[in-house]
Amino acid sequence: MRSIKPGRGPSGMNFIGSIIVIVFGIFWTIMAASMGAPIFFPIFGVIFVIAGIAQAVYHFRNATGKNRYSSFDITEDGEEPDPLEQRFSSQRPDSQPPQSAEDAAFCPYCGTKVEGEYEFCPRCGKKLP
Repeated sequence: MRSIKPGRGPSGMNFIGSIIVIVFGIFWTIMAASMGAPIFFPIFGVIFVIAGIAQAVYHFRNATGKNRYSSFDITEDGEEPDPLEQRFSSQRPDSQPPQSAEDAAFCPYCGTKVEGEYEFCPRCGKKLP
């Protein structure tokens, strides 16, 4: 199974953005409470802080962890497993049969070697027969 994972750089930048959201939420909450604003406004700041913490944890784990959660970067089966797939899948990655040389084909348009599960050529992008 191919998975799409965010790169470590974007996850690191999103972690920094999450820290900024947390600081904004704290600033918002303190300012709204000190001005005597209706209770809705300080609660809005607390929601920002909670959302920022959740995002910061998620992006920090993706930026620094060995196994990242799937989203943007295409990886092969053996490169880096998806932790969510490992946890919730009924079929474990280690129980999948290895691909054989017979599964490989070639694109009739550009000659690139293509695995059996592709619908489109990864090099030229044309639909495979």
